[in-house]
Amino acid sequence: MLFGMDTAKLLRVMPGKVCKLSRWDPGANGGFAGFEQAKGGLAANVKRLAELQEMLYAENQRSVLLVLQGMDTSGKDGTVKHVLSGLNPMGVKVYGFGRPSSEELDHDYLWRVHARSPARGEIGVFNRSHYEDVLTVLVNKVINAATARQRYRQINDFERMLTENGTIVVKCMLYISKAEQKRRLEGRLKDPLKNWKFQAGDLDARKQWGLYMRAYEAALGATSTPHAPWHVIPADRKWHRNLAVSEVLVQTLEAQRPRLSPPKPRMNLTGVRVV
Repeated sequence: MLFGMDTAKLLRVMPGKVCKLSRWDPGANGGFAGFEQAKGGLAANVKRLAELQEMLYAENQRSVLLVLQGMDTSGKDGTVKHVLSGLNPMGVKVYGFGRPSSEELDHDYLWRVHARSPARGEIGVFNRSHYEDVLTVLVNKVINAATARQRYRQINDFERMLTENGTIVVKCMLYISKAEQKRRLEGRLKDPLKNWKFQAGDLDARKQWGLYMRAYEAALGATSTPHAPWHVIPADRKWHRNLAVSEVLVQTLEAQRPRLSPPKPRMNLTGVRVV
């Protein structure tokens, strides 16, 4: 187990508390010397997640929603690729939320999100999410602080509704340092296979780093609830990020105690029960 204790609790933003990102070190290594020492833990978690997914699917009573938020290059795509690599793709749906379409803008900001919430038995992943509507829009002054506070309340109510109807909400903020982001952005420019990932808008957001960090602290503090808590995932080390997210998922799902149903009685062709 990462850190030798309850990883989900250690990384959790405590509900009702002020969130200060300085509590977490984005370069943390979890007590491991490096990837080679930690890879066994990730492999075990990937295998366990596959087992838990099978039970979740067979049970068909609950669903899981994994929300991934973070600055550009924090590793949202990489987390999906490595942490969920052992799952049956038939039971996983991944959505990325970019700029809203004209149709989406004609509805409330949660409309498009609710439509993509996972069905019973499924694991859904939001690569960016409804939290863009209290982060990016606030930093860029599309909404003011009063509207942001109103949306915090609405989001809490929305996530409570999801959980009360059987969706387990797991929220992870991938916390990368500004220095590491610079290194990764430069890597995208140097690698022809990653050039497509680089966008000029990444640099604009980088100039607003301090504003984004304050916006994250406000949003995480206001929307980390007992029914849908936030977890801050140190993400400068990719292997640590993947291991931490996998442990949060495993620990959260195991706490829900999914169960496989006993086999149903078989009937022969005459309709007589076969014991």
